[in-house]
Amino acid sequence: MDIFAGSIGEIIASTKLVGQAFAYTWFLFLPPIFYFLFKLLWLAHVQDAFWSSASWTLLEIIAPKNIEKSPKPMESIFVGFAGVEKSFTTFESNVDGQFVDYMSLEIVSNEGAVHFYIRTMKKHRHLIEANMYAQYPDVEIVEVPDYVDNFPKFIPNARWNLWGADVAATKHDAYPIRTYPSYEETITGTMIDPLAGVIEVMGKLGPGQHIWLQWVIAPNPPAWSGTVGKALAEKLKGREKKVEGILEMIGKDLMDVFGGVLKYLSGPVEFEAEKKKDELPLDTRLSPMERDVLKAVETNLGKVQFSTKGRCIYLSKRENFDMSIGVSAVWGALKQFGDDNLNGFKPDGDSKTSKHYDFFKKQRLQYSQHKLYRRYKSRSRDGIKIVLSSEELATIFHLPDINVMAPSMTRVEAKRGGAPSNLPIE
Repeated sequence: MDIFAGSIGEIIASTKLVGQAFAYTWFLFLPPIFYFLFKLLWLAHVQDAFWSSASWTLLEIIAPKNIEKSPKPMESIFVGFAGVEKSFTTFESNVDGQFVDYMSLEIVSNEGAVHFYIRTMKKHRHLIEANMYAQYPDVEIVEVPDYVDNFPKFIPNARWNLWGADVAATKHDAYPIRTYPSYEETITGTMIDPLAGVIEVMGKLGPGQHIWLQWVIAPNPPAWSGTVGKALAEKLKGREKKVEGILEMIGKDLMDVFGGVLKYLSGPVEFEAEKKKDELPLDTRLSPMERDVLKAVETNLGKVQFSTKGRCIYLSKRENFDMSIGVSAVWGALKQFGDDNLNGFKPDGDSKTSKHYDFFKKQRLQYSQHKLYRRYKSRSRDGIKIVLSSEELATIFHLPDINVMAPSMTRVEAKRGGAPSNLPIE
C-alpha cells in the first residue's frame, strides 16, 4: 500500500513539474500549433467559398458515328486546358482562397447506356468546344442537366446499394501507364481502341444498374517534371543523389582511411582503381528492359502533367446489385492500362467501400459509402491523387473509334456542317 501511495505521489509531483515547465515555455510552441491549425481551417473555409462561387456546366460529348481517329487528337484538348495553370500571390491563396481551375472527365453507364461528359467552369466552355471541334468536326457537344441529381441524396439506403473506390497508382507517378501507342498492332498497323473493354463492360448493365467513372484533373506546374519526375529518372540511371548526415559522412571517411591502411599493410598498393559502375556507359549498365523503362519515363515526363483524382462507383437497386459486373468486370477492364514494368491502376484501400473487421463494421461501411458518393457528386479532389500526362489522359478518356461496336453508346447519326456560302441574303 505504501508503494502504491508513493507512486501516486510521484505522479502528482511529476505532473506539477510538467505544469510549471509549461507555464514558462508555452509561448514557444503553442503559437505555431495554433497558427497551423487556424491556417488549415481558414484555408478550407475560404477555398470552399471561392469554389462555391464558381459557375459550372456539364457538357455531353456525343461521338461521330464513323470516327476513325486514334486517341491522339484528345491530347490537344488537355494541353489547351493546361493553359489555366497559374501561380497565385499570397493574398490570392490565403485570403481569397484561389487555386488552379479543374475539370472532370466522366464516362457514365446508366442501365447500359454509355455517355461521355466533361464538367467544367462555364468560362472554359469555349476552350473545350474550340479544341474539340478542331479535332472532331462532326462531334456534337450538348449542355445537359447533371445526371447525379436524378439519384437519391444519400446512398446506400433502403432501395439502393453502392460499391466504389478511389483510383490509385501501382508505382511512382513518373512511371507511365500503358498508353495508346502500345495498342497498335505491329503487323496490320491498326489501332485497338484502349477504351473498348471499359465500354463493353459498361454496356452490359441491366435495369437499375449504374457505373460512374470519373477523372478530376488540374494541370501541374512545370516544376513537377523537373523535380519529382527528374529525381526518379536520375535514380533509374544510377545517379541518385543520396543525402548523408554528418555522422554518416564521418563514419564513411574513417572507414576509407582504415580500409586503405589495412590494404597497404596486407599487400602492395594498387594504383589503378576499378572503374565504378556508375561511371560505365548507360547502355552497358542497364539491361534492355531497364533502358525501355527509362525511355518511357523520360518520354512521359516531356508531356504536360495533370494532378488527377480518379473514382469509380457502381450503384444499383438492391435487388439487381451484382458485384461480378459492377466491380470485378470494371476493375478488370481498368487493369488493361497497366504494365508490370511501368504503372497501372488499382483500388485505393483506404477509400474502398469494404471493411474487414467486425468493430462497428456496418457503421464504418456506411460512412465510407456516403463519403465516396458525396465526393463524386461534388467532383471533390479530396483523397489520394495520381499524376497523369496528356498522353495518359487521352488513353483513358477519348471518343471511341468505329470499331467499338457497343450498341448502347450514343453517337451522332448525321454529319455536322455549315450553311452554303452562296445562299441569297435578303
